[in-house]
Amino acid sequence: MSLTQFSFTLAFIMGLTGLTFYRTHLLSALLCLEGMMLSIFIALALWMLQLESSTFSAAPMILLTFSACEASVGLALLVATARTHGTDHLQSLNLLQC
Repeated sequence: MSLTQFSFTLAFIMGLTGLTFYRTHLLSALLCLEGMMLSIFIALALWMLQLESSTFSAAPMILLTFSACEASVGLALLVATARTHGTDHLQSLNLLQC
């Protein structure tokens, strides 16, 4: 495994452990998800450059588009929960409450 692959794998694992262990605020969970998506995007783009293949060259751009959509939906959810619940703590969000 090269140093580049190791660094992007480590970045993904750090985002996953941050999502797993530090789930107090919705914003921190969304930032961990965004970090995971960006590490996957960069790794996929570098992989496409190494393969020098034009058949899958649109895949990193599609992944980046999904990442931007995820960020916008996450920000909208953050604003909505902050307005309705007054905080972004994940423990205060209960799906069974009306």
